[in-house]
Amino acid sequence: MGKGPKTKKSIRKRIKITGTGKLMVMKVSGYRHLASSNSSKKKRQASRQPILGKTNASRIRKMIGL
Repeated sequence: MGKGPKTKKSIRKRIKITGTGKLMVMKVSGYRHLASSNSSKKKRQASRQPILGKTNASRIRKMIGL
């Protein structure tokens, strides 16, 4: 018999679990260089780590084995 489904290691590496149990995703991609062409609003919003919504969070919790 198997021991259950494997966790998706690639997702596990890209997500951090906060103290309250919410899931934080890695930073927004594409802001290492050449960001001067983007608006300041877009750069400001990309600087903070997004927290996943309830719909996606429940699906990803199953993938990472929580």
